[in-house]
Amino acid sequence: MFRPNIGTLNALIRITFGLTLVSWGAAALAKPTYRRQSSPLISVIFGSMSVAEGITRFCPFVYMYEGYTKEMDDFEEDFSPVNPS
Repeated sequence: MFRPNIGTLNALIRITFGLTLVSWGAAALAKPTYRRQSSPLISVIFGSMSVAEGITRFCPFVYMYEGYTKEMDDFEEDFSPVNPS
């Protein structure tokens, strides 16, 4: 359905960064504290999203950006200046 839109090195960096965030967040959530903060939970969510993007080599943000830039290129081609001479 979707083709990969990030490279191999980018995928490896995303997997490494994502696993780091997931492990830090899981360790912070495992501590017995009375006041829970939302930052470890958010880091686990973003880390797991980054790992999934690295494994599938598909990033939805890159996909949306490529679609937007293609749309803007088509728009500029429709209204390109014409030299009358």
